Amino acid sequence: MPEGLQRYVFVYGTLRRSGRNDINRLEPTPQFIGMGAVRGRLYHIDWYPGLTLGSDEAVDVVGEVYAIEPALEALLDGYEGIESGPDSEYFKRDLEIDVDGRAYPCLVYEANPAFVRGKTLIGHGDWILFSSGANSIS
Repeated sequence: MPEGLQRYVFVYGTLRRSGRNDINRLEPTPQFIGMGAVRGRLYHIDWYPGLTLGSDEAVDVVGEVYAIEPALEALLDGYEGIESGPDSEYFKRDLEIDVDGRAYPCLVYEANPAFVRGKTLIGHGDWILFSSGANSIS
């Protein structure tokens, strides 16, 4: 990231507010910007989800946008198991996310398609709703 540019992250799973790993409990503390959505498919991998972007069957996957500092991005990279090469469980993507009519250039952690193969599709695209027990899959 070029020096002086603000970094944003879109979180859609356990890092969301009230999620198992709420990003607001991490340091340095992120700044909540607002709710957003991306087009993709959300999968139940284990106790956490994975998002794949795009596809003909894509739905709006809901999440939250936060302003973050480089130290928090490095922590998130470790948390998501980012590795160089094709065997990483997640890949870092840059995507514009709309929040209240303004586009934010966000970091999105996209699941490696190999890790979601055979996993349950969460058809409504909301991990918090799914994990709260109101988990209608379609």
